[in-house]
Amino acid sequence: MSVEILIVDDNSDIRNILNELIMDAGYKTRVAANYNQALSEIDKKMPDVAILDVKLDKGDNDGIQLLTHIKSKNDDVPVIMISGHANIEMAINSLKHGAFEFVEKPFDRARLLNFINRAVENLNLKNQNKEYENKLFSSYDLIGDSKNISNIRDQIEKISITESRVFINGPSGSGKELVARKIHKKSKRKDNPFIIINGALLDNNKYELELFGEEKSDGSISYGALEKANKGTLLVDQVSEIPLDIQSKILRVLTDQKFKRVNGNNDINVDVRLICSSSKDLKKEIEYGNFREDLFHRLNVFEINIKPLNERISDIPLLINYFSKQISESYKIKMLDIDQNNSYILNYDWHGNVRELRNLIERIWILQPNTQDKISNIIKESLKSNDGISKTNENNLSVPLKVAREKFEKEYLTIQLKKFKGNISKTATFVGMERSALHRKLKGLGIKEFN
Repeated sequence: MSVEILIVDDNSDIRNILNELIMDAGYKTRVAANYNQALSEIDKKMPDVAILDVKLDKGDNDGIQLLTHIKSKNDDVPVIMISGHANIEMAINSLKHGAFEFVEKPFDRARLLNFINRAVENLNLKNQNKEYENKLFSSYDLIGDSKNISNIRDQIEKISITESRVFINGPSGSGKELVARKIHKKSKRKDNPFIIINGALLDNNKYELELFGEEKSDGSISYGALEKANKGTLLVDQVSEIPLDIQSKILRVLTDQKFKRVNGNNDINVDVRLICSSSKDLKKEIEYGNFREDLFHRLNVFEINIKPLNERISDIPLLINYFSKQISESYKIKMLDIDQNNSYILNYDWHGNVRELRNLIERIWILQPNTQDKISNIIKESLKSNDGISKTNENNLSVPLKVAREKFEKEYLTIQLKKFKGNISKTATFVGMERSALHRKLKGLGIKEFN
């Protein structure tokens, strides 16, 4: 990685000393002599590391304003503050605003260079972690051969090339964020930011700050999600949880294509593709008076619906195999043979959907059981609280044998039909029945055939 360091100091001698020291250490440099030059350099291209003088030409703490400006745009950038008028209060204030280190002038060159090297190491570590996380996440795909997942893959291909707003509906853990990321990665915005804001996790008093940003009394700016996502994509997850008064402001942004920061007077124009998602039925939320109908229609230009995992059982074996390979490669541990047709797994309700299934597979891998019985025991223990088979068995103890048998057959054949996506021939072959006999059995048990 070629590291570029921004040097900001109004003293030309200091700038030259720093520039020579840093270039001799093998880093690239940019320099700025005052506040406006520094602001221009930061906004033109964010540096990898910044060295800022606390006091420039705009006031006693304009270097701190530049620090908060950098941190609001990218909190990962290490910033080293320097000052010839240093005191404890100034040092504490710098660190409180996110400075990596504070150095007093005149500085020891070896000590300052050590700080710079540490800042670069810190940056590299963060970038490596991000690269690993992005690689891990982007390597995930929409796994499944169910009709629902196949349709969603086709929808992603079609809508990614457009600029249409998208609304993704699906239960918790079903993969709404993954779908949004896939849309972004296939769009013309793929090289620009993908920003996520979760309506369910925000403090009620911070929605405006998180979305629109703030112009503070000290002159610094805190950028909101809309500006951070400029030229890219903004995912508003759990949009149903955003208060009505903020919903009206979002509607105005969509209508006018501009907004004002909190405490700001100037209009901010941004170019953002908006994707929203929710685990709730927004049409019902509109009926309850919790969501604006006009905003819903603005957001719901194109709708993607992800079904819960228990309605696409045929995807479960594929997901088990997929997650097993992913976790094996990530942790560099041997591949385990997990029964993809385990009855506990196929009967389970999966309230946490794909996320819950992945957690189960990861738990098995961490424990590294060496027999199928041990794997099965982990699955039973993990799913015990909502184990459909256990409940079925308990209920069957209180009914006659004939009723229990019919109940079991109905549940068993329903699961097999789902697993084979309604294909009678494949289901009949698997359960060991003639096709015509299976038709009669399904009719007798009141099981509706489906495609």
